[in-house]
Amino acid sequence: MSAVRIPVVWHDDVLRHDAGGELFVGVMTPGTETAERATLVRDACLEAGAPLVAATPHPATVLERVHAADFLHWLESAWTGWVAAGLIGDPGARRVVPYLFATEGLLAGMTPRLPTAVHARTGLFCYDTMTLIGPGTWTAARAAVDAALTAVDVVVGGSAAAFAICRPPGHHAGPASYGGSCYLNNAAVAAEALRAAGHARVCVLDIDAHHGNGTQSIFYDRADVLYASLHVDPGAGWFPHYLGFADEAGVGSGLGANLNLPLAPGSGDGRWLQALDRVCAAVRAHRSTAVVLSLGVDAGAEDPESPLQVTATGFAEAGGMLAGLGLPTVLVLEGGYHLAGLGALVTGVLSAY
Repeated sequence: MSAVRIPVVWHDDVLRHDAGGELFVGVMTPGTETAERATLVRDACLEAGAPLVAATPHPATVLERVHAADFLHWLESAWTGWVAAGLIGDPGARRVVPYLFATEGLLAGMTPRLPTAVHARTGLFCYDTMTLIGPGTWTAARAAVDAALTAVDVVVGGSAAAFAICRPPGHHAGPASYGGSCYLNNAAVAAEALRAAGHARVCVLDIDAHHGNGTQSIFYDRADVLYASLHVDPGAGWFPHYLGFADEAGVGSGLGANLNLPLAPGSGDGRWLQALDRVCAAVRAHRSTAVVLSLGVDAGAEDPESPLQVTATGFAEAGGMLAGLGLPTVLVLEGGYHLAGLGALVTGVLSAY
């Protein structure tokens, strides 16, 4: 195992989220986003010699720059509201799950209202049935944000890079939406914190196997934050299905500051690393002075959640390319679900810094 020299930020509360499974196409399945993922990554980093840094509390100020106030209020109170409404007992729903969605087809152009019924509110903010809320979800999501912000503090304090073990992951969470096992957008919050610390232009670079639709939506109309992603082609039948296509380039002042590089299933190291090289060129062209890396390793060849077939060697080479940008870098954990190889893929990237 390669040595990891950069600080790794940890918060015990990231373990408190338990979705209780995933409701996928109407069937309850065990789910792959588990607390064990975080402990395996932490233990692998420690075994590789990384210094472990405890996450510290941060005010909600930066969080409020990324997410809408009504969304944050609802997410924080969703579980207690669900319990108070008696939904655990009748009809026996042990997790917060949507049953009605505020789609454009339903609303027909009208502004959505906040429903009176607690069980109807979820569909105003949640866009899938897989991303369930339990008693520890808000606490864990907030701890993940604190880990990301602590990593920003470490980098602003002079470290070349720092890695935050964020769980739940975040890149599918939008300004007022959640889904894809994500609730708060850790990478976007870190980017805003870097901006507040004096970095005029920041890049969020996403190597998770799935497009970070939430991060894209947060920065889609902005030129100061470049979002660049390489991911499995949603047109080949992969989440998030509706977004992540190459023609999504930004709007208004953000036109040209959004780069999507969808890849065919089975792309492997060669095409994946070629796409990453294009992303690195875009970072240089953007004149970013700091990077947030959404470090998902579910593009790995053994991962059950994607078909990209990237090897451990490919991830190690990617780490070298990313570190070669020579920019202050905050890395946040996103996906990666093959438990036996998860730690090695993460440390393979981290060891390049």
